[in-house]
Amino acid sequence: MNPVTRRTFLRHTALAGAAAALSARSWAQVAGANSDVRLAVTGLNSRGKSLLNEIRKLPGVRVVALCDVDTAVLEPTAKTLGGDVKKFVDYRDLLAAPGIDAVVIATPNHQHALQAIWAMQAGKDVYLEKPVSHDLWEGRQIVAAAAKYGRLVQAGTQSRSSPAIAEAIAWVRAGNLGRITAARGLCFKRRTSIGKTTGPQAVPATVNYDLWLGPAPMAPLRRTRFHYDWHWQWATGNGDIANQGNHQMDVALRFLGETELAPRVFTAGGRFGYEDDGETPNTLVVVQDYAAAPLIFEVRGLPARPDASSNVAIGAGGSSAAEAAAGSMDKYRGISVGNLIHCEGGSVVVTADYSVAQAYDREQKLVKEFKGGASHAANFIEAVRSRRPSDLHIPVSESHVSSCLSHIANISYRLGMATPPDELRDRVRAQPALAEAVGRMLDHLAANNVDLGKTPPAYGYPLEIDTAAQRFTGNDAANALLTREYRAPYVVPAIV
Repeated sequence: MNPVTRRTFLRHTALAGAAAALSARSWAQVAGANSDVRLAVTGLNSRGKSLLNEIRKLPGVRVVALCDVDTAVLEPTAKTLGGDVKKFVDYRDLLAAPGIDAVVIATPNHQHALQAIWAMQAGKDVYLEKPVSHDLWEGRQIVAAAAKYGRLVQAGTQSRSSPAIAEAIAWVRAGNLGRITAARGLCFKRRTSIGKTTGPQAVPATVNYDLWLGPAPMAPLRRTRFHYDWHWQWATGNGDIANQGNHQMDVALRFLGETELAPRVFTAGGRFGYEDDGETPNTLVVVQDYAAAPLIFEVRGLPARPDASSNVAIGAGGSSAAEAAAGSMDKYRGISVGNLIHCEGGSVVVTADYSVAQAYDREQKLVKEFKGGASHAANFIEAVRSRRPSDLHIPVSESHVSSCLSHIANISYRLGMATPPDELRDRVRAQPALAEAVGRMLDHLAANNVDLGKTPPAYGYPLEIDTAAQRFTGNDAANALLTREYRAPYVVPAIV
């Protein structure tokens, strides 16, 4: 970034403090109340492409700018919009440009917090893909920035805008199926090996690697596929518990009526079935031990059995590839990705498209069905126009907590120790919810011919959490993983 752009950007962020003092009415007069809402989208692969297609259909919205560090992605995407859409490789140049009311951020996880905070400092509202942060501390900084600058932050957890799910939650919490005994989320989603490199890989010539890394360390590329597979490396991603599980754990939280972190977390799992450059677990059981009922989350990346395997990982191909991969997976009560809410008088199943929820009695007879979906992005635009944070279907404080459930589970896993299967069963026996899920996990690995003698699962370190302080109790190693070292100048500010 040249000195002029840097000065322009810093001038904008300095002015943001004064802008935050404007009243809601004043902000409505500045942008969006009676004119088009002018949006910029950064991160144009995968989820960013989907969001762009959805946003373009909304009335009263204009996409005026695009940003991506890969010109091979940026240029063809810009051509589809035509007109005078502005193009940026450096996100800071985008924020310094005039005529942008809000930013849609769909970059890799490690960029989310910094780009959201920079946008708020520059006077922009933010639609931020999940997880909203790469670690817990970053999420706290996002919440603080939204409060300081008076900006709207909508997390990309689309289930929050589903009438079906909202009605099912109200119906269950009214006691129609008795007390909730457990809230379960599932991510049984095929993930094949990302390959094993023997040395640093060439970064695509069209990519500005410094900008892509941003806050992450300047390290050689060690994966064969540049895009998407960053999900499975700790420096940039958080694994499937955050990639998909953020959605399901958010649904589970809402059924439980919880808005804080759980006081305890337990995990078990590992990366099984192949040796590759991936680091995050492809098989994981998590219990967030809430007082009223446990929140259980399960990840499986291997198929139901080896001969059911698809050679195409979800995220790599089209819908037919995704369907083939999904068909190879285990199912729990008929679902491979979604939620199951266990109650004294029955259960509720929530599908992965978030538009249907079904209530069953104890005999598995369907007693009530809830249907209806809605645009989550449209809800964000409504709030941008009204200037009322209460109009957002997910408060920024709750999107922070939903994301952090992934982070604290990953910390437990990363601090865990390899444990032989029989010993693992003994360790979890006193925790029924964990023991039941771990037992099924071990059976699933056996069905995939995984030699757990050679690659034993990790029993995650049991962690206790001070929910008010959002820190671990008496565990310095765990608390050290609540944040990361940042690479200048891509530093999430300690004082926003």
